[in-house]
Amino acid sequence: MNRILNVCHSGFPLINTRLFCQRVPLVFKAPSRFLSNRVVLDPNTNVAKDVILYKYENPRFFKLINIFAIVQFGFWNYLSHFSYTTLRDAPVPQEDTENLRFWERINLGENKYRNSIAAMCLFMGWGILAVAWTFTLRSVRYLVLNKGGNAISFVTYAPFGENRIMKVPINCISAVESREFAKATLPIKVKNRALFYVLDMKGEFRNPALFDQTAGLRRKWAK
Repeated sequence: MNRILNVCHSGFPLINTRLFCQRVPLVFKAPSRFLSNRVVLDPNTNVAKDVILYKYENPRFFKLINIFAIVQFGFWNYLSHFSYTTLRDAPVPQEDTENLRFWERINLGENKYRNSIAAMCLFMGWGILAVAWTFTLRSVRYLVLNKGGNAISFVTYAPFGENRIMKVPINCISAVESREFAKATLPIKVKNRALFYVLDMKGEFRNPALFDQTAGLRRKWAK
């Protein structure tokens, strides 16, 4: 102890820090959480082979959505054709119209009503199909960091069960928000593409560190 502690004139002990550190090295060890943060912030994005960043396997859900959309498309198109070909012009008698209910005063076979009903039904059918297909084509099944780390492949679902693959340079991808703060979905914008590609948060992030430093970054592009 005489070699470690030197007593000053005021009576307080002074510690020989060099010798103390050699004997008690664990006191100065950095917590592991700081070391792990350093690794996360500086991953090696120059990968030697393709790496899966994100995976979401739920083909049954998208199959049901597209079956529903196709059934609705057929129903509304049939209703449109039925309305246009079946409704007949039946003029409402002008006498005693005050005693008729409001729907009894409407001639559905008149051109403006018949054409409007047919167009509305047609719009409903095509609208439901378009929304279902757009949602399916923008839902990401796999997100793959390609060899070299300069591009990312989007593997999305397709309406009839197959996959659709699109390879995008990494500087043309921008995440709307951080993965840590996303709740239900994480939208990703691809430059010069309409709408967003959607990552369902129920999916699995296979390499969170690589994702945060590649597809998970928010980028701004010059207009």
